[in-house]
Amino acid sequence: MSGYEPSVRFAVLGPVRAWRGEQELDLGSPQQRAVLAALLLRRGRAVGLAELLDAVWGEEHPVAAVSVLRTYVSRLRKVIEPSGEAGGEAAGNRRVVVSVGDGYLIRLPEDGLDLTVFEQRVTRARTLRAAGELAAAAELLRAALDGWQGAALAGLPGPLAGSEGARLGEERLATLETWLDIEVERGRHGEVVAELITLTGKHPLREQLCRLLMLALYRSGRQAEALAAYRATRRTLVAELGIEPGAPLRDLHDRILAADETLDVWPPGQPVQASPPPPAAPAAPASLSSLSSTADPVSPAAPAVVHAARPAQLPADLAAFVGRSAELDRARALLSERDDPPSSVLISSIGGMAGIGKTTLAVHWAHEMSDLFPDGQLYVNLRGFDPTGSLVTPDEAIRIFLGALGVPPPRIPAGLDAQTALYRSMLAQRRMLVLLDNARDTDQVRPLLPGSSGCLVIVTSRNQLTGLVVGEGAHPLPLGQLSSAEAHAVLTGRLGADRPTAEPRATEEIITRCARLPLALAIVAAHAVAHPDFPLSAIAEELRDSHGSLDAFASGDDITTDVRAVFSWSYKAVSPPAARLFRLLGLQSGPDISAPAAAALAGLPVREARGLLVELTRANLLTEHFPGRYTLHDLLRVYAAERVHAEETPPERERAVGQLLAWYLHTADAAYPHITPQRRRIPLEPLPAACRPLEFTTRDQALDWCETERANLVAAVHQAAGSGRPGITWRLPAVLWGFFYLRSHTHDWVDITRAGLAAARSDDDRWGEAQALADLAAALRNSGRLDEAADHFRRAMIAYRDLGDADARGSAVTNLGDTYLQSGRLDKAVEYIRRGLAVERVVGSVWGVGICLSNLGDVYQRLGRFDEAVGCLEQALDIMRTHDNRWVEGVTLDILGTVHRRLHRYDDAVGYYHEALKTHRDVGNRWGEGHTLGNLGDAQLAADEPEAARDSWRQALAIFVEFDHQDAAKIRERLGRMKDDHDPAEAPAEAGTRPGDTPTAEGR
Repeated sequence: MSGYEPSVRFAVLGPVRAWRGEQELDLGSPQQRAVLAALLLRRGRAVGLAELLDAVWGEEHPVAAVSVLRTYVSRLRKVIEPSGEAGGEAAGNRRVVVSVGDGYLIRLPEDGLDLTVFEQRVTRARTLRAAGELAAAAELLRAALDGWQGAALAGLPGPLAGSEGARLGEERLATLETWLDIEVERGRHGEVVAELITLTGKHPLREQLCRLLMLALYRSGRQAEALAAYRATRRTLVAELGIEPGAPLRDLHDRILAADETLDVWPPGQPVQASPPPPAAPAAPASLSSLSSTADPVSPAAPAVVHAARPAQLPADLAAFVGRSAELDRARALLSERDDPPSSVLISSIGGMAGIGKTTLAVHWAHEMSDLFPDGQLYVNLRGFDPTGSLVTPDEAIRIFLGALGVPPPRIPAGLDAQTALYRSMLAQRRMLVLLDNARDTDQVRPLLPGSSGCLVIVTSRNQLTGLVVGEGAHPLPLGQLSSAEAHAVLTGRLGADRPTAEPRATEEIITRCARLPLALAIVAAHAVAHPDFPLSAIAEELRDSHGSLDAFASGDDITTDVRAVFSWSYKAVSPPAARLFRLLGLQSGPDISAPAAAALAGLPVREARGLLVELTRANLLTEHFPGRYTLHDLLRVYAAERVHAEETPPERERAVGQLLAWYLHTADAAYPHITPQRRRIPLEPLPAACRPLEFTTRDQALDWCETERANLVAAVHQAAGSGRPGITWRLPAVLWGFFYLRSHTHDWVDITRAGLAAARSDDDRWGEAQALADLAAALRNSGRLDEAADHFRRAMIAYRDLGDADARGSAVTNLGDTYLQSGRLDKAVEYIRRGLAVERVVGSVWGVGICLSNLGDVYQRLGRFDEAVGCLEQALDIMRTHDNRWVEGVTLDILGTVHRRLHRYDDAVGYYHEALKTHRDVGNRWGEGHTLGNLGDAQLAADEPEAARDSWRQALAIFVEFDHQDAAKIRERLGRMKDDHDPAEAPAEAGTRPGDTPTAEGR
């Protein structure tokens, strides 16, 4: 730059500092340094006055903030600009801090900022690593890391320092992970173990660090420590987030247990890869998704079909199952009498008796028979008698089964008939065991029955389901009470033989008062085990003194009346805090609950809540059905609901429900910026004082939490609607937008957005209604219901217009145009994207303008209007680069490549595609990377580079198979035609915009 003194250099990777030559400059007060930092971080781009004020003081500016800020700039100029310049043209040319509009920019040489040097070294190291030059890459990354002098922007006040400091700290940690990965890959695992141990201690939630530590320990001959590192990380993830480790970490754990030889020696330049997990996420437009797991190379000849997985979903069998010999013999006889298993077997109780042990028997028998069904076992709790009314519908159950069989959400049909057909097709010619637990009626069960022989179906229900027996040939297996001998065996199995033998009369009384009910016996036995010094006579006396008896239990009347004697006795035996938590659990509507959610419900610290959950589990009042996740037996849920209404006041109940729902909302909002970092945030209602939502450090953690809690989140939306909380009802779907978009759980998405819309309308919340209309429109669009989506986007557009929210209106208009683009109505797409562009320009949304221009360029290239397409796309590219929207920058570069490929300018096309690939990889947009690789292969083949095309397509295929995306079939087809003559003019004209084409820049 003309006149600039190259000896001045700046640092932000640590305290903000500056030097001229070897002399450090005095940059003044922390606030003055914050102004300099704001200018330095924009690196030659203008920073407006309002942005500078916000960077230093946030929303609360002092009265004289503008004049103070200009004073800071004047002082900075005196310090960092060349001395002796009084003014004039020469001085202007030598200005470092330049006035632009109402703000400023700072002129920097290429190597004048340590952050720029750091980024250049990291980028060069990536290139070297890709070329297999690991030593050089490691050396360059180490040099990049050594340039840091502490936490970025250390000691600066203001919001900018907080947000940018955290972002830069994350970049440093990611770079450190990359360096450590290369060092382990190079065989220098011994040298980095100590640093990895330190880092995993500081960052216990970062699974990549744990993976590297495990691998380094294992290669150092420390297998036990590697496995211990996994267990420690797993405990932390379960305890803090309620989720299991991701597939790569679990896979490495399994390979270490198996002493996988490939972990010991790995070819240089090839990092250890995890075995590919079953597809869990669909493709998403490049403006949203950045799923970044790796996939093993895929053969081009592999068939483009969904391969059914081998599920093993049965709950754990009881460790000491006793009794039910006669029933088991009858069940076993059903299989021994024929070569093929029966189409279904019904296990029910006489009169619909609850707590009789149906599930326990079914699970035990299923485990016993599982070897006869080598293709796997499916299980679902249909919740037919759940006191909250949370019945699992047949389509929900089938979606659970199809997911277990390896069908990704986008491949699951919308209607129940189509779902049933796919489910039965998946089970055809397979020997599967299916356990349908807690069915309400025949209609709930019938769609879940396989369509061909070879499968065993076990159904449990309180009802006799005679329609299943008559219509489907089911074999009823009614359960009665345990015999006296079986009841004795149950107690002996849990207590040992000494105590029942020593007190036979007390034992008989306990059995009698428990009505030989397995559930009641288990609870009483748990209390006796917890108090080994209590004589059984004292326990029998306590039962005797409890209100009521269990006589009505045997008569088939309402069990909740008399089983209360056993439940209340056990309930009173736990500590008062545990009893309070137990009854509050009766307010929760979801199928299970994590320790952090239970803590929010009760307004307790997580550590305290976890201890109470353990106490309730030991008392058999609660079941830990999965590590860190707890559920109530449906009878205990009824009892808990009774107790909470009897012992907690209405305000206390309202407060507990409000805390739980707020916890779900605010934790989902904490996941929101990790999943969709560029979308406008949703304003939330205040957080209750006792509510401590989770925090996430990675996108994968955020997605895993949403997936684990999906059923509870859906239930929370409906509970919020039913309990008069319309704000949470529409806000929770809004902050879950990105999760449902990426994972394509479209049935749930449409369901909760409809509930949100109804709630906002009932509350006459116009802003909420507009947001819910836009969210429902997006859900409908994602499910392929484009006409309905367009209608709802139009309504959202009108609602935002009436509210005067021009920014949101521009987004709705743009999304309407995008919906027309998906449906192939290009004339309408042009019309509405242009309208959206006009609105975005009026409201001054630069990003919105760039997105509209990118989409408009895509429409024009589809229409063959290439000059107009290039004009729009180049404008969009300039905006995206100026304002650091790299996501849409990658999309725009890809579309530019397609334009040049269609114009037979193959060298230019290849250049744009390579730029797009670099951008996709920088932001982690895996699906955008796969699509661009496919387009790059087309251009390379047209340029007579068949080997390069084959390589690009193979890389694309690996990514599409990773997501089980339909474009995998297209890539396989291209690879299969490699030997045929290729006419470049026949390359796809619209490899551009949708799944099956190119991603567009999604509306904000």
